[in-house]
Amino acid sequence: MEADALAKAQLAELAERYRRLVELSADATCVHESGVITYANPAALDLFGAQSTTEVVGRPVTDFVVTERDRDEKPGGEPVETVVKRVDGSTFAVETVSLRTGDEAASAIQVVIRDVATRRAAAAQAALVSQVSDAIVAVTGDGIVTSWNPAAETVYGWTAGEAVGRPAREVLGADPDPAAIQLAGGVVQQTHHHREGAPLSIRISAAEMNDGHVLVCADETARRRAEQHYRTVVAALDEGVLVVGPKCLIESVNPAASRILGVPADELIGVPCSSLVLFDESGHRLPEDELPSISTRRTGITQNGLVLRLRRADGRDVWVALTSRLLNPDDPAGVSVVTSFTDITERRAISARLAHDATHDPLTRLANRTLVLDRLDRRDRVSPTTVLFLDLDKFKIINDSLGHSVGDQVLRIVGERLRRATAAVDVVGRFGGDEFVVVTAGATADAEVRSLAAHLRSVLAEPISVHGRELHVNASIGIVLVAAGDQRSAEGLLRDADVAMYQAKALGRGRYEFFDVALRERMQRRLRMEQDLRDAVHSGQLWPAYQPVVDLHTGEMVGVEALLRWTHPGHGAISPAEFIPLAEESELINEIGKFVLRDTTREVAALRSSRGLDLSLKVNLSVRQLEDPQLVPAVRDALATTGLPPSALCLEVTESALMRDEVAAAEVLAALRSLGVLLAIDDFGTGYSSLAQLRRLTLDTLKIDRSFITGIADSRDAAAIVASIIAMAHAVGLTVVAEGVETAEELALLRELGCDQAQGYHLGRPLPAAELFAQ
Repeated sequence: MEADALAKAQLAELAERYRRLVELSADATCVHESGVITYANPAALDLFGAQSTTEVVGRPVTDFVVTERDRDEKPGGEPVETVVKRVDGSTFAVETVSLRTGDEAASAIQVVIRDVATRRAAAAQAALVSQVSDAIVAVTGDGIVTSWNPAAETVYGWTAGEAVGRPAREVLGADPDPAAIQLAGGVVQQTHHHREGAPLSIRISAAEMNDGHVLVCADETARRRAEQHYRTVVAALDEGVLVVGPKCLIESVNPAASRILGVPADELIGVPCSSLVLFDESGHRLPEDELPSISTRRTGITQNGLVLRLRRADGRDVWVALTSRLLNPDDPAGVSVVTSFTDITERRAISARLAHDATHDPLTRLANRTLVLDRLDRRDRVSPTTVLFLDLDKFKIINDSLGHSVGDQVLRIVGERLRRATAAVDVVGRFGGDEFVVVTAGATADAEVRSLAAHLRSVLAEPISVHGRELHVNASIGIVLVAAGDQRSAEGLLRDADVAMYQAKALGRGRYEFFDVALRERMQRRLRMEQDLRDAVHSGQLWPAYQPVVDLHTGEMVGVEALLRWTHPGHGAISPAEFIPLAEESELINEIGKFVLRDTTREVAALRSSRGLDLSLKVNLSVRQLEDPQLVPAVRDALATTGLPPSALCLEVTESALMRDEVAAAEVLAALRSLGVLLAIDDFGTGYSSLAQLRRLTLDTLKIDRSFITGIADSRDAAAIVASIIAMAHAVGLTVVAEGVETAEELALLRELGCDQAQGYHLGRPLPAAELFAQ
């Protein structure tokens, strides 16, 4: 019995100790039987927010436990997370451990409840410390490291195991001195060192904790290095950079900005940005509220590539290409603005020179075709305008005989005279060669324009002295009167003025002509005819007709003159008076001349051979042909190919062609003479030559122009002139041929005067060879 009593006493003592332990435990503990709470320790009452046991004991456990995992399972001592409701209805997460007490018959369950919120907060804090990029170091009061997060390992190169327990100055590479940091405001910049010795730029903050400090070390080495690189780059830029702060004061200036502005950087810091004097491309000064930095700060809109003129402090102007943008585009307040600018003064000057060169003639510095067209396109179409197109007459002679340097000097003087003879607002241009244009709105009435044209011609006619030579030039001028509202294009106006100029040349040069629609139509026909003539050379439309040349002593045909004819497929027969000048102007005459030589020599050679005729062939040469270096080879080739004897070919040259350049003509005629052909001067009496001059050219035949023959039978004076020409020609050994004999009376008188040969309609019209020799 005593033993039982002792055992009970010991068990009671143990139960009391357990009760007291549970009562004093910080863990909430409660017991429930059959789902009803029978016990709750003080910690459980605090957890449930109850003031006494009566608010908890006796109530169903479900009033406090909202969810409980594995409720149907037997309690096994494994922690379970669940949600508990306080007396006031609030809930919070807990972790419970349930243990069954007693036997199966007395089913009581003891539940230990732990608040996991505090544990989770601590875990979250530990996780945060482990995840942040800043090094977080805890040190004791005497500077020994007690905590070292992963970021600290990365920044300093020490593992946590190596760092904890060591002095902070050793692992940080510098003495952090937390007390000094706190006295300095809690945050300072320090230089620490990596474990391997590399310097680190650290922003360090210190806070007291327990008996030591917590140090937060932000590694700014990369940022500081980037800032240094940025400062170095900005300082090295040729582009000026200003930072304008919230109060529109200049806060930062790079060396290029100081150089461009002409002001030392320290004198610009703190100066209002409105002190910059800027002008737009039109020369208007920008108002203060339109200055790029102020406008960008106000609107947030970047202003990019503005071209402005900046007035420096020394009064000199520079042109800049300027961009203004927010320093931080993500800052809605837009407190600071970056203005960058490049000095483009020299580039702009070069561009201006290039633009000028692109629109001006390099020789005379007058406007070129591009600029003249532009000005005509942009003309005031509500007001009349006049276009004068000038072409220098016979300028090619100056260029060819005296050289291009003299020709260029003449063109410069002509350009300067035209510039001085016109108003400053007029456009004076050169189109290349010897073509000039004047566009004026100052002379638009007929009388005014005539006066201006006459004035320009008289100015150009004044002698020009070049290298000791006195030269004279004249001009043919085409004029277009452009009425208000005229819708012709610039190209159209110049084309019409050019047409009128060519008409002035065709009517004798050294004059002016006004354009009209009929003139354009004539010129268009002329252009069409020129193209058709090019086609005619290769399509068989051109053919030679032959006019008999008769010996006045025997009455026999001794020769034929080849005369070119054109049968146009659309217009029929085209007069030689129309197409021969076209051929000469377009330089088709050389090609046509070779064609005539080949065909006529072949045809006459065949007639001489087949009919046994002693017949000569007379072929005309134009001025252009005499200038063609291929003339002599072409004659040689025609004779060799056809077999016509050289003595049977007589080449006829007009008097004016011979006198145009006597020296050059003499050389060509001598070369032709060396081939054995005969030479004749055609249309004698229409020029200014003398027989003495002609004798130096070693000619064989002289042909008297038809103007002297017509009416000779009725005019004693005409007969006397012809008799004199015949006598003088015979005196120098020339055979005389009279052209244009139309009547028997004229033929009889020429025979009486001693003329050798004659041709004309009275003796025979020009006919194809087959018809002429069929008679």
